[in-house]
Amino acid sequence: MKRTAELERNTSETRIKARLDVDGHGRSDIRTGIGFFDHMLTLMAAHGFLDLTLAAQGDIEVDFHHTVEDVGLVLGELLAAALGERAGIRRFGHGVTPMDDALAAVTIDLSKRPYLVFNLPPSIGPAGNFAPQLAKEFCRALATRGGLNLHINVSYGEDSHHVLEAVFKAMGRALSQ
Repeated sequence: MKRTAELERNTSETRIKARLDVDGHGRSDIRTGIGFFDHMLTLMAAHGFLDLTLAAQGDIEVDFHHTVEDVGLVLGELLAAALGERAGIRRFGHGVTPMDDALAAVTIDLSKRPYLVFNLPPSIGPAGNFAPQLAKEFCRALATRGGLNLHINVSYGEDSHHVLEAVFKAMGRALSQ
């Protein structure tokens, strides 16, 4: 059985169209208008062997929040739809990924009981114009709509880009399990 899903979400702030194949090869075509976020989602798809096509238009001239959160909602819904009743899956996944000075561990339980733990070093600031709080909002939305118990723990890291890149890569690796 093919584990894929497609979804369109249109709100007053965003328009998103996406397709997910959880049994993919890590191919992606992601366009949100937020370069750093596109980079992170591309890495998550690659490390998770997820085929992901996503086009989002949002009110990024105001800020990135609506687009990032709504992409998380859409990806969570896509994941839940693609997994269906979740029969025959490995319920738990764990990924640990270093990225230069940073080390991230992500553990996922596909329990249909959404919960998020999001621990980054307190000194981490924005990666360019992408605040770490945006990554947290994305993960919260993904966990809520995807029915994931999602634990993200970064033991250490100084460079914000490296910290967030390690998180998204580890999240992909955990999902691939």
